[in-house]
Amino acid sequence: MNEYSFRPAWWLPGAHLQTIWPTFFRIPTKELSIKRERFELPDGDFLDIDWAGQGNGPIVIILHGLEGSIESPYARGMLAAIERKGWRGAFMHFRCCSGELNRLPRTYHSGETGDISIVVDALQKREPGVPFAAIGFSLGGNVLLKWLGETGRLNTLKAAVAISVPFDLDKSVECLNQGFSRLYQWHLLKELHRKMLWKFREQSAPIALPPLSALHSIRDFDENVTAPLHGFSCAEEYYAKSSSRQFLQTIRIPTLVVHAKDDPFLTGDFLPDEDELSRYIQLELTEKGGHVGFVSGRFPWSATYWLEERVPRFLREYL
Repeated sequence: MNEYSFRPAWWLPGAHLQTIWPTFFRIPTKELSIKRERFELPDGDFLDIDWAGQGNGPIVIILHGLEGSIESPYARGMLAAIERKGWRGAFMHFRCCSGELNRLPRTYHSGETGDISIVVDALQKREPGVPFAAIGFSLGGNVLLKWLGETGRLNTLKAAVAISVPFDLDKSVECLNQGFSRLYQWHLLKELHRKMLWKFREQSAPIALPPLSALHSIRDFDENVTAPLHGFSCAEEYYAKSSSRQFLQTIRIPTLVVHAKDDPFLTGDFLPDEDELSRYIQLELTEKGGHVGFVSGRFPWSATYWLEERVPRFLREYL
């Protein structure tokens, strides 16, 4: 173990405590000044981008996880870490995740790479010569890796980082439907149900929505809502086409992938093998850390968040 390796807090010994602690007990990051930009999309919809940092420095785009937002503790923590480096952070909300409903019936999903492609292209044209990088958390990490693989040598980012990625969506929903991980599934389903009810309260749904209370798993939701709403025939097709695992070989920019073997959203049993990775990928596996957790520190009141040290340290080599 070198000086930069993750050392889990002794008072958070398991994967679930590592996963839950930052959400419920992390002291909020207060030193951030956020400015929101409404980004209009070619299809008539919009995205909201929250900016942190000043000046003309490098830009780091952040993609959040399922039902995440600027209020997610990891979002504000990473933006603060980016700002401290003198860089600018651009937190890109997926459609319907900024607190306002998007205009079109579609929302977002694990394989939707069109929006990040449009945003990066527009921002690079707006700021020529500025180095760009990206960080993706969980679902956002899957989107990022898939896009990097799709674009290959044409991708214009200097570097990327993907954290706690559900590389294989079919296996990930299987993990979420077992044991204590059902608690995460229940929470996410509640948020997804709430959003669908909110979204289609004032506009008609383009698909036949079943009673949401009858959907008891993420797989049920994807089969009956996510897949048909976004043009897939079924959940299996959605998972097969959207999982980032199949795109890892064609990534051609320096990419750090961080994953804990005890991640309850996708355990070490289902991670990609070395021969599935492009030579541009640095896969950093830790024994502990949970899902987007990686909490260190001697005591609860002095908790530190290792990702906010590790990720900037990787990116500074390229920015």
